[in-house]
Amino acid sequence: MSSDSERLPGPSGAAGGGPAGNRDVWLVVPCFNEGTVIEDVLGTARETFPNIVAVDDGSTDDSAAAIHRAGAHLVRHPVNLGQGAAIQTGVEYARAQPGARYFVSFDADGQHQVKDVLAMVERLRSEPVDIVVGTRFGRPRREGDQVPLIKRVVLKTVVILSPRTRRLGLTDAHNGLRVFNRRVADDLNLRMNGMSHASEFVELMDSRGWRVAEQPVDILYTEYSMSKGQSLLNGINILSDGFVGKRLPR
Repeated sequence: MSSDSERLPGPSGAAGGGPAGNRDVWLVVPCFNEGTVIEDVLGTARETFPNIVAVDDGSTDDSAAAIHRAGAHLVRHPVNLGQGAAIQTGVEYARAQPGARYFVSFDADGQHQVKDVLAMVERLRSEPVDIVVGTRFGRPRREGDQVPLIKRVVLKTVVILSPRTRRLGLTDAHNGLRVFNRRVADDLNLRMNGMSHASEFVELMDSRGWRVAEQPVDILYTEYSMSKGQSLLNGINILSDGFVGKRLPR
């Protein structure tokens, strides 16, 4: 999906800085009109993970300039193709970089936490797993948990209606925070461009025999991120797109 993309490297030093132990990790950040927050999100992440590629998915705001200022590698889609396409493009870019071993799908709106990525990467380094998926439901609920009721209903409904998700033992299949190794990155071929790529990710985990684990994570819900969240109807649309995806040729 990256063949029609404009690729711009980050500023001098974009791959430098940060702990040397994380230089084999690449964060892949899909971005569509996130100009108000993306620079801060990337700047914070780069303090720990120096290698980040952000895919500006046809934004009409100043997202591209903000990404460049943050020191991340910038890849641009000339038109909006959807989050699935942006992740695929970013992974293709990252896996072509020397020394890349671990890959992270990381949201641009500030919901994902660097501390969770660190824990998930450590599991990949030390355990026999290929992909670690974040879950908002992997531990008992705590007073500070922020998952809104309607979102809990949507996410749990998707799990109930997905035999693959239950077979893999996943409790939060539509969590966008995923950390995976080279085996997964080299084999990844997302065809569902929009939000339904999450269901396709689950299908690939099952059909390709990737070794899967879950990691409890904290999602930071802000007024900004909630304004871009998914409704119950979108959850149903994702399931419908998933059924269509099964009929597409590999």
